[in-house]
Amino acid sequence: MDGLLKLSRGIDRVTEAIGKSVGWLILVAILVSAVNATVRKLFNESSNAWLELQWYLYGAAFLLAAANTLKQNEHIRIDIVYGALSRRAQHWIDLLGHLFFLMPFVVLMDSYFVPWVTKSFVSGEMSTNAGGLILWPAKALLLAGFLLLTAQGVSEIIKKIAIMRGKMDDPTPFVSAHQAAEIEGELLAGEIRK
Repeated sequence: MDGLLKLSRGIDRVTEAIGKSVGWLILVAILVSAVNATVRKLFNESSNAWLELQWYLYGAAFLLAAANTLKQNEHIRIDIVYGALSRRAQHWIDLLGHLFFLMPFVVLMDSYFVPWVTKSFVSGEMSTNAGGLILWPAKALLLAGFLLLTAQGVSEIIKKIAIMRGKMDDPTPFVSAHQAAEIEGELLAGEIRK
């Protein structure tokens, strides 16, 4: 189990580093958008390449941050039933969800994206829009995002098994929306009292 936990920690470090760094792509996308809008208004010039670059940047930020979102346990979940269960039951739900829903889906997507990206790269596929960009980088971002999500899924499965076997502490203990609101209220009340 120690070797698997070491692998999990390595995956987590890579995922977190990428997840934190891609936030800068949003800033770049905003700057591209501002420059594009300014040029269009001042000089009556526009380019599909600039618009597509914005889409690529937003897509990259979303796709490459998805694995870190899973690592941080920040993905969307409906916790009406989940929150009422014991933490052990929640770990079982997470483990089974990762094994039977997440992993089959991401592995399937990985297997479909590899030939799809390869074909796009080899053919030099271009956007159908006039003056558009080449498409394989955007398609490669899809593949990269799903490969990261696959690796993070493996890491989460390792961690869930280790937690359930008592080999490690829970790095992301569950806090229901109600509990989170109570904690935030107590923190705010403490700040007001100061």
